[in-house]
Amino acid sequence: MEKLSVKGGIDLERSKDWLDAAKDDLEHAKHDLEHGFYNWACFSSQQAAEKAVRAVFQRMGAQAWGHSVADLLEELSSHFEIPEELMDFALELDKAYIPTRYPDALPSGSPRNRYSRIEAERLVNYAEKIIRFCEDLLSRI
Repeated sequence: MEKLSVKGGIDLERSKDWLDAAKDDLEHAKHDLEHGFYNWACFSSQQAAEKAVRAVFQRMGAQAWGHSVADLLEELSSHFEIPEELMDFALELDKAYIPTRYPDALPSGSPRNRYSRIEAERLVNYAEKIIRFCEDLLSRI
């Protein structure tokens, strides 16, 4: 499926690539969780969820702006019913976008010392659920 881009070129429909990237980020998150890099497991979980939602926009031929999983799902809710639980998961995942990587986003310490195994496990689980939801949507579009 091809579509004309705003600039007049040809854009290929790349939702499979976005979903593959989401799954790759999820695997990265699980690897970091296993090896004690909890901040990176949290960040990669956020990235996995974001890319899965972007895959849905890509399939629809729509632009997805920003990096907030919650905002992207909110925008998607004008086309699909988004379970409230997933919105809650997205809000928590979004909190891992900046502070997991930058010490100045935290009151003290480095990101590596500010995230726990329990938190990382929870965010990996949230990302998995958002990916499954997006896979289901993609199978119906």
